[in-house]
Amino acid sequence: MKLVASTNGALLMAIVAALPCAPLEVPSAREVVSPAAFVSRDPVGRGDSFQLAVVAKIRTGFHINARQPSADYLIPTELRAELPAGFRAAGDVSYPQGELHTFAFTKTPLNVYQDKVVFRVPLTALAGAPLGAQKIPLKLRYQACSNEVCLPPVTLNLEAAVTVAATSGDSRPAHPELFPLR
Repeated sequence: MKLVASTNGALLMAIVAALPCAPLEVPSAREVVSPAAFVSRDPVGRGDSFQLAVVAKIRTGFHINARQPSADYLIPTELRAELPAGFRAAGDVSYPQGELHTFAFTKTPLNVYQDKVVFRVPLTALAGAPLGAQKIPLKLRYQACSNEVCLPPVTLNLEAAVTVAATSGDSRPAHPELFPLR
């Protein structure tokens, strides 16, 4: 009996040793964050202020540096709107506070975003804004890291779809989960 058990154990160890080792699969930096843009009003009336919210879902096991990183050498997350004719900024991009986390590669806690983060962009549709469906190009720049590796910084392009109406008469709040009524 003992001989069979030790033979089976040796056979199992030989099979496991012969299996190819799976390399650690590291995703592309572009695959770590999935952003989506949402508008606070639909439609937006000419002359009205509104907000965009960019919801960035961060892959499990990864983080991105907060807007205010913990050290000068860390690359901050940045969202930029490239406003087309008919729109203007109504303030600065609003970045949430990050959370301090300690990772295996540093003893110093780092200010990061994990899981999901929401950025807000206050805008105004000018009196001469083009009517109908409009696109507002956005650029999200970040550097994603895990406990094992930091990926190169990347910039993702996305668009916010905004419908512009002649007046605010038909404008209604949209996405109350992101833009609570006050």
